[in-house]
Amino acid sequence: MTPEPKLVADTVGPLTDERARWASDAVRTSADAMEQAIQGKRRVIELVLATAMAGGHVLLEDVPGTGKTALARSLAQAMHGTSSRVQFTPDLLPGDVTGITVYDQKQGIFEFHAGPIFANVVLADEINRASPKTQSALLEVMEERQVTVDGQSHRVAEPFLVIATQNPVEQAGTYRLPEAQLDRFMVKTSIGYPDDAAMMRILQRQTASEVQPVMNVGTLLQLQQFTHAVHVSPLIAAYVIQLVEATRRASEVRLGASVRGALGLVRMASAWALVSGRPYVAPDDVRDLAIPVLAHRLVLEPEAEFDGVTAEAIIGKILLDTPIPQENGTA
Repeated sequence: MTPEPKLVADTVGPLTDERARWASDAVRTSADAMEQAIQGKRRVIELVLATAMAGGHVLLEDVPGTGKTALARSLAQAMHGTSSRVQFTPDLLPGDVTGITVYDQKQGIFEFHAGPIFANVVLADEINRASPKTQSALLEVMEERQVTVDGQSHRVAEPFLVIATQNPVEQAGTYRLPEAQLDRFMVKTSIGYPDDAAMMRILQRQTASEVQPVMNVGTLLQLQQFTHAVHVSPLIAAYVIQLVEATRRASEVRLGASVRGALGLVRMASAWALVSGRPYVAPDDVRDLAIPVLAHRLVLEPEAEFDGVTAEAIIGKILLDTPIPQENGTA
């Protein structure tokens, strides 16, 4: 088993170069462990780890059989946290996700029975197969880290990460995720098919079914604190504002990126800087993450969709047209 990176401090304080390097080492160790189960997908693994560090959630849109479930399970195993899986179906009820209150006749009281949402890593598999009412059961917990059942609020575990999946091919019997739900996901990405070398290792059964824990939930909480301490210069913040404003002005877009999207881009860029071992955000961090953070939040005009315009293409054009800040992001 790979040794867990040693914590450098109990409190954050200033984010020094040493702490940034420790964070990068912790991410690399975790990614190495997860890559034993998810072959040839280093960027996706690091993207999911960065999302966990930023305190966000991930939406994976991919065809069946690409390893979406294995990715969620390997993350929970690597950080030695709890995990659960909810198979979303048309007959799934909100209480099946959040939990229900049951009357105990012996004690004469109502008891809350927690649902599968109470875990560190929750896999919401094929989320678009459930009804909008059941999908909305995730809105509160993804934003506020709590569920309210019969007027009582219950906090979920920390750290808390939802990894939802949906199939972009088979749409029969599915419900399109509403904009409010999509906006709750910090990142939308896909795993994709493995390359030939990774496929060979899979066929030769060199893929691990179990990932050895290389850190604990306390380590991830420490990484989240370090992410909040990453320096974001005023020029970087202005660059993010320019990108977000450009999505709202684009002629093909009916609804541009939200304030939550701008915050998500800054937080993800901060986590991405730590992945690289830097205590500050650089322009390339923002550019690398603009598409996975912003594209799924755009609502296109019907005419643009009919013409085959994609949100990813719009973000790509905005990145080309927006001047890059001429600084490295340091204080």
